[in-house]
Amino acid sequence: MTLYREIALRINTRIEQGLYKPGDRLPGVRPLSEQFGVSISTVVQAQRQLESQGSIEARPRSGYYICQRPWLKPEVPTASRPPQKPMPVSGQELVLQLARAANQSDFVQLGAAVPHAAFLPLRALQRSLGKAARGYQQHANYAFPPGLPQLQEEIARRMLIAGDVVNPQDIVITDGCQEAVALSLRAVAKAGDVIAIESPTFYGLLQVIESLGMKALEIPTDPQQGMSLAALQMAVEQWPVKACVTIANFSNPLGSLMPDAQKQALVKMARQHRFALIEDDIYGDLGFSGERPRSLKSFADDPLDQVYYCASFSKTVSPGLRCGWVHAPLPSVERIMYLKHVTNLATSSISQLALADYLAQGSHERYLRQVQTLYRQQVALFSQAISKYFPAGTRVTQPAGGFVLWVEFDPRVDTLALTHRAIEHKISIVPGQIFSATQKYRNCIRLNCAQPWSARLEAALMELGRQVQGMLDSV
Repeated sequence: MTLYREIALRINTRIEQGLYKPGDRLPGVRPLSEQFGVSISTVVQAQRQLESQGSIEARPRSGYYICQRPWLKPEVPTASRPPQKPMPVSGQELVLQLARAANQSDFVQLGAAVPHAAFLPLRALQRSLGKAARGYQQHANYAFPPGLPQLQEEIARRMLIAGDVVNPQDIVITDGCQEAVALSLRAVAKAGDVIAIESPTFYGLLQVIESLGMKALEIPTDPQQGMSLAALQMAVEQWPVKACVTIANFSNPLGSLMPDAQKQALVKMARQHRFALIEDDIYGDLGFSGERPRSLKSFADDPLDQVYYCASFSKTVSPGLRCGWVHAPLPSVERIMYLKHVTNLATSSISQLALADYLAQGSHERYLRQVQTLYRQQVALFSQAISKYFPAGTRVTQPAGGFVLWVEFDPRVDTLALTHRAIEHKISIVPGQIFSATQKYRNCIRLNCAQPWSARLEAALMELGRQVQGMLDSV
């Protein structure tokens, strides 16, 4: 038995013996480390183990408390089974309709996967923005592709953490991750081509595929281990797949983490079948284990590997900066730069300056460690509330990172109708059908957990559960 599991067992024994009673605050990590004679990191791992078991619960800015009663985690949704043929994407105009309806300050924002300002390093960023503004005279012109060298260098340093050794000059700065993915798709495919994707997948990707006139081929996806490589293998043998787009690290909306062995096998498969791999790694820095997972790109060790690495700082610094990047295989870098230039000339130079300065300050890793813990706690709080307030039989993902949950209801629940009911109560959610090219998952929703916990937020989740139960009672 590992040491942290042993410590978790000893703490649990104290709970069962009544030494720690329901509602009591668990001693802090330092007192516990001294009591058990172990490191603080071992105590932190033990706490995470107890939290996952439902023995303790996190309360924001307060610590861990003994649960009033152990809560049972809802079952995880089963692996998806989308139709195995390429399909035109349709119905994505619904995304903008929902955004307009819910983008209001008086709504409880559980829809768009955008972190609340309280979870972002805004104070440090404000200092960097001020510094960038004061020196802006030198950079008032367009920062033409590939982008400002100082930001390229900072990004190259960060990519080392994910196992990628890259030349900073080959990094092309973009307006967020979605543009990085769009440029990559335009570089490798054309209208009518088949693009393999996870199912469910981020609806922004579906919008890009639809706008480019390409066809989406949905691949069955496991909520914990990601895209099924066996299903993808069958698909590429049957259909002329031009590219595969995947979020291997903490996918949106499932939160799955593809194991390293599968990542390596996926890169090898792409090489053998000569299709491009486009990796969206926007959530890669937000794992709950404290260990940064490797990227697909880090397994591309052959000149024939066509892996396009796309990411941004929208989830970890500020979505408003609109700063992302793509690192493409060397032969495609010039093509990406050209496509970027003809699309919108350049990404904001002041955003690039501010971001480069912020990263150079050296505090980003400390911020990430803090927010990883916060998001793990937030996901646990939301999961407990769902278990408490939603109808029996509701299934919920158990993500390994990120800050979104995928919730699956009884098949009789129409979540588009639920979304409209939620809007009437000033609650924003996202219905499952927009995460599929074929508009599947009509009984699912995605929830954004990156919102400060409050009585109003808990009441919103309670209301959602009440609405779902009402829908079930009426059929």
